[in-house]
Amino acid sequence: MSELNELYQQVILEHNKTPRNFRKLELFTHDADGYNPLCGDHYHVWLKLDGDTIADIGFQGNGCAISKSSASMMTSSVKGRTVAEAKELFEQFHSVIMTKIGDPVSEERIEALGSLGALAGVREFPARIKCASLAWHALNAALTNNQSTISTESAKD
Repeated sequence: MSELNELYQQVILEHNKTPRNFRKLELFTHDADGYNPLCGDHYHVWLKLDGDTIADIGFQGNGCAISKSSASMMTSSVKGRTVAEAKELFEQFHSVIMTKIGDPVSEERIEALGSLGALAGVREFPARIKCASLAWHALNAALTNNQSTISTESAKD
């Protein structure tokens, strides 16, 4: 295993063991549920917007190491960003993990994701893509005030 892959694995394991922002926000402006019926992963995401900025974010729920790590890394990455920036980051992240196996993903695209680049390898395991994207779809639903539960089976991945 390369040093970079080992580092990525350590980042994922650390976020699973000690997830950031793993809490319900008592004062929130937006929220959404995300559910993967195939594996049972389920997360709720809460946001507190201050104008157009994500002032605070939290999540709770249960799932595999990939889904929990992705949710943790997502919350750390979008806190303090504008809604437009968070949506753009969602699109960038989603684009990388949805790149077909065998199609190259440039180092620049992965590096642009910062620590989220650690999750780029899930694209090599199609069954895990939904794990990595679950909380992101819930975030996107919360940002668009979609109050229904978001299912990985209705999301476009």
